[in-house]
Amino acid sequence: MKLLALILAALISLSIFADYSVNVSISEQRLYLIDEGSILRSYPISSSAYGEGQIENSLKTPLGRHEIKTKIGTDVAKYQFFVSREHIAQEADIIHEPFDSPDDFITTRIMWLTGLTEGINKGGSVDSFKRFIYIHGTHEEGLIGKKASHGCIRMLNHDVLELFNIIPEKTAVNIYL
Repeated sequence: MKLLALILAALISLSIFADYSVNVSISEQRLYLIDEGSILRSYPISSSAYGEGQIENSLKTPLGRHEIKTKIGTDVAKYQFFVSREHIAQEADIIHEPFDSPDDFITTRIMWLTGLTEGINKGGSVDSFKRFIYIHGTHEEGLIGKKASHGCIRMLNHDVLELFNIIPEKTAVNIYL
């Protein structure tokens, strides 16, 4: 009887969680949150100013199948920033004009991606995780919608906060042209 109750509880808990995935369209500069095949949300993003590519130190956005390996920043105040994934309890000045500052602050939340395809975005010199490829907030909100990042997927701070709160780790992320 206890086993049956545990099995039922497990089945019920599985049905509560949606089957989310994320699609990132480089050509549209949009991130789509997908729930069971339907678009649940659509957000403007910024991919790399240097284009698309897999090689480390290229500052290019990697293509292909990824997943959220880890989420960083739970309970961090909006607009505060990170250095080497460590929270800095200081608010970044948000630039709303289309201005490329000399800084590349990572703000509000980090969703660190890992590649899923060996030789394409996993392993060796093409490893997205080792390249520190994230979905994250930015202080350069005026550049969202244009290619402006150094390889990551940048989002408006309120959008990255919302997405972070919706999707769990291991959510599939597909980055395509």
